[in-house]
Amino acid sequence: MANFKIRKPVDPHVLLLEVVTSERVSANMVRVTLGGDGLSRFTPLGFDQWFRLFLPRPGQDSLKLPTRTSGLWYAQYLATAKPKRPYVRNYTVRAYRPDGLDVDFVVHLDDDGNCGPATRFALDAKPGDQVGLLDQGVGYNPRADHDWTLLAADETGLPAVAGICESLPDDARGVAIVEVPSLDDVQEFRKPGGIDLRWVARTGAHAVPGALALETLTAAELPSGPVWAYLVGESALVTGGRRHLVQDRRIPKTNIDFIGYWRHGHAAM
Repeated sequence: MANFKIRKPVDPHVLLLEVVTSERVSANMVRVTLGGDGLSRFTPLGFDQWFRLFLPRPGQDSLKLPTRTSGLWYAQYLATAKPKRPYVRNYTVRAYRPDGLDVDFVVHLDDDGNCGPATRFALDAKPGDQVGLLDQGVGYNPRADHDWTLLAADETGLPAVAGICESLPDDARGVAIVEVPSLDDVQEFRKPGGIDLRWVARTGAHAVPGALALETLTAAELPSGPVWAYLVGESALVTGGRRHLVQDRRIPKTNIDFIGYWRHGHAAM
């Protein structure tokens, strides 16, 4: 679920990359660094640059990646026999260097310790493991005059908030609300001095991801003046946040972008 107009990637290609390192950076986050010869063809754009990540299925010796880079890549992907298709998930660049691209994976485990393919990949990743990457551009794309910026996200949107804060000009003003499973998941990153970064950690009363961020947003004291709002993460957070900003704060819909990365209780295919 989304309302946004991306800034398109620069000359995108389906790149074959490999794992360089993997580390548990917090209680609920694993950071995998990708590199290899293919990274030289990646054009960093900053902000919340996102991409399709192609992950091997169990038992696959090599990745069968699409060769097309336009919208036709998906048709080519579907034409591949399902046992040979890689898993495809959307992720945000956490950090980029010429010799490495960092990707943060939220660790989702059920009560029995089971998890989806992306979490399993991150937990088991070892140097040399291959993945595919297709750049999709930047989601944060203000298209209205504004005096300050409002960001709200759960942990899945943390890399987006971090990338945006690191890319904003030094004189930027605003508020960023980030919900994480625990205070152990708080991360350090560069932000303009005028950005008020507010971390909120879930408790037993807020078991559903995104609910506390939404509650914090609705109760927050916010600056006056025209704003550009960007809401990312769990579907109910971003749609509920947009509804609140429009109906209660009287912010024009044209000044709000929202992207529902996932929906609680619904597994990705």
